[in-house]
Amino acid sequence: MKTYSETIAYLYAQLPVFSRVGQPAFKKDLDRTIALCKALNNPQKNIKCIHVAGTNGKGSSSHMLAAILSRSGYKTGLYTSPHLIDFRERIRMNGIMVPQAFVISFVEKYQCLFEEIKPSFFEVTVAMAFEYFAVENVDIAVIETGLGGRLDSTNIITPLVSLITNIGLDHADILGDSLPKIAKEKAGIIKPGVPAVVSEKNKETDAIFLKEANHKRATLTFAQEAFQILSWKQRESDLEVDVLEKSTSQIKKINLDLKGIYQKENLIGVLTVVDNLKEQGFSLPDTKVLSALSQVQSLTGMRGRWQTLSYDPLIICDTAHNENGVKYLLENINQYSPRHIHMVWGMMKDKDIPALLRMLPKEAYYYFCEVDLPRALPKDSLLEIATSSFGLKGEAYKSVAEAVEAAKINYEEGDLIFIGGSTFVVADAMTMGN
Repeated sequence: MKTYSETIAYLYAQLPVFSRVGQPAFKKDLDRTIALCKALNNPQKNIKCIHVAGTNGKGSSSHMLAAILSRSGYKTGLYTSPHLIDFRERIRMNGIMVPQAFVISFVEKYQCLFEEIKPSFFEVTVAMAFEYFAVENVDIAVIETGLGGRLDSTNIITPLVSLITNIGLDHADILGDSLPKIAKEKAGIIKPGVPAVVSEKNKETDAIFLKEANHKRATLTFAQEAFQILSWKQRESDLEVDVLEKSTSQIKKINLDLKGIYQKENLIGVLTVVDNLKEQGFSLPDTKVLSALSQVQSLTGMRGRWQTLSYDPLIICDTAHNENGVKYLLENINQYSPRHIHMVWGMMKDKDIPALLRMLPKEAYYYFCEVDLPRALPKDSLLEIATSSFGLKGEAYKSVAEAVEAAKINYEEGDLIFIGGSTFVVADAMTMGN
């Protein structure tokens, strides 16, 4: 392998990739990750980390934390998944993607090891991230779980603090069919003696986290007990949030450039982690924290969360793909009070299709589409279910690009075109250059 494109093609062709095939690519133990990292001399043991899990919000929270740390002067690694367009989005340092040369050399160096251990695509990318952060001697790395927590490949680290964002029904076939079952999997990132933060209280799951923290003798903080959202206002350029810090009675006015209204819940979890890091000796001045939160996207390269792709026509995308996420994106849409809603919508077969379609607004017009992945729900099947079972109106299009173009043709001033249903639908839309 001589080129970056050949290297990425090898990874996708030779390793089981969850984004393409779903559950068969998920390995229900840490054996291969442990073996792989052991062969690399356990680079994860040489980096300080923050570990982030959750059903929704873990990516946004990870990016916020990385922005705050880098803006405060720390050499900061960030590992997230999946990527939207370029594989290297998964591994960043101070917002800059891992160099192509490192990806090529890593795969060339350990190709024989991959063939011996037979890791998944995700297991390889986790090991690659740990190796890169160790080689670059980062001050700290923010590590986002991929799926679950207890058996997630990232869960071989011992972090400075663990953050669990929220719990919702997603990947029920793998993680469990109830909130307590899913919470138990997410709680698996809580480590002995390591402080943990939970962004949102929930009567169905709070006891799960408390039990796990007590068992591990780890301090657990619910962010809502440390901070309170007093008010918020969604503006064209940002989300303005007034937050009360309960311990000091101080009110913080925060201008967050991540505009989705669901970010206010993620925000207080992040602020609680920041306070914990300060207690551990990190210098994170309020001026740097506020500055970082106002420019998370430019500092980290984050995309796809309630992102405006165009103002004329007004096109917004969001990667929400489960019940909690869709609930919040519909709240966001309502904030705009659009004249007509044009929904470009595609889904994966392994999601709870009826539950999500039941939530969607019947007054909208739908442009059903599919992406080129085995996991994708065929557009005609999606159209049939949506129209016959849930009374949605729309047509099917063979690609995201064709669906978006059709929505543009029907668009009139005062309307909103929304693109979503899957991370991969949003990724396809972004490659159109809107």
